[in-house]
Order: sequence, then structure tokens, then C-alpha cells
Amino acid sequence: MRMRKKKNLEQKLASVSRNLTILHSDDPNYNTAVEKKEYLDFAAIFGNDNPMQLEVGCGKGQFICELAKQHPELNFIAVEVNPNVIYMACKKAQDAGLSNIHFLECRAEFLPKYIPDNSIERVYLNFSCPFPKKKYASHRLTNARFLSIYKQLMKPGAEIHQKTDNMHLFEYSLEQFSQNGFALKNVTLDLHNSGFEGNIMTEYEKRFTDLGQPIYRLEAYLKEDSDEI
Repeated sequence: MRMRKKKNLEQKLASVSRNLTILHSDDPNYNTAVEKKEYLDFAAIFGNDNPMQLEVGCGKGQFICELAKQHPELNFIAVEVNPNVIYMACKKAQDAGLSNIHFLECRAEFLPKYIPDNSIERVYLNFSCPFPKKKYASHRLTNARFLSIYKQLMKPGAEIHQKTDNMHLFEYSLEQFSQNGFALKNVTLDLHNSGFEGNIMTEYEKRFTDLGQPIYRLEAYLKEDSDEI
């Protein structure tokens, strides 16, 4: 179900502008749009040059806000395309007084236009839309075209951490990572019964867990020569 536009949304977004940058490219074709770089000045945004981590599809912000609370030594970029949802995430961060998160209202395809290459030390993909129909597979955030974007943004040694409740998306992701130069570790088919420590639950995760559904999780990193068979 599509979320109804919040009343006075523009004013609400303006009220959290300290935590939010709205990015709408003049060129709607991301293949050509990303050729013209408009890098954001993250040193100015955060007031420091701390390491940066990225969540693509942050939803209402529960995960990224808790992560930012736990790690004040890091900076976090949270991306969400839905303005209704990103407002709620920004408000949550603002109410918590978190200065180490900045939100981008932006489609993931355009991230290389605004985020410098080799600047991200970790990418989080939490409960991304599975796009179950095969004809929409290219929209999945672990499709090869998105993996190539993350590769471009990631520092050497950076990782991608994925969680989902959708078995088919998880199987698809395992395949895509393996076929696109990534190695995998800490793969689990039942996160909450795996003994994994330090998990931060998202809004969706709590809902699915309460229903008794298993949560799938993996960590992916780019292979080096020594990893090749």
C-alpha cells in the first residue's frame, strides 16, 4: 500500500533540513547524470572527517539512529527515496540530538554523482524491497548494477551487510554477490537463533520476528587476489 503524502510535507521537510539534503538530478538518466559530479562536502556537513558508513533504504531510521548512538566516532549517510518516510527518520535523529547522521532523499542509482569514490567503509542493506517479479530484478538493491555502484563508493576492505526476511531475495543476493567479485562471511539463515551479537533491529525486523519468521543475514566484501581460487 502506498503511503499517503503527509499534510504540510514541504514544511515538515524544511524543519529537518539540518539533517537532510534533497537531491533531484536535472538529468533523469542516471547513466549520464553521474558523469557530472556534484560531490557533497561531508567534512562541512559533519564538521569532521570521521569514517563514513552508508545505509541504502533507511526507512523510518530506527536502525541507523541506534547505530549512530552507539558509534559517535563514525559518520552515517542514510538514503531513502520516499519523502514521507525520510521525514520520520530525520525527525527521529533530530529529536535524539544525533549530529553524526545525514539523510539523503535520493535514488540509489545517483549516489556516485554525490558521494566520492572510495569514501565508504561499510554499506547496510536492511529489508530492501524484494521486487519478486523477475522482470523487476534490476530494481533489487543487490542486483549487479547496484553492486557496481557500491564497489565504486567503497574503500578498500569495506563490507556490505545485508538483512532480509525474504528467502528468495536472499538466495538471489548470494548469487549476485558471488558472481560480481564478492566473497561472503557470517552468513546465517536464522539470525536471531545464530548467536550473533550486537544486532540492531529495524522496524520491519521486529514485525517479522514477532511473526516467527527467520531473518537472513550476510556480510560481503570484495575479493582480493589471495581469495581467488
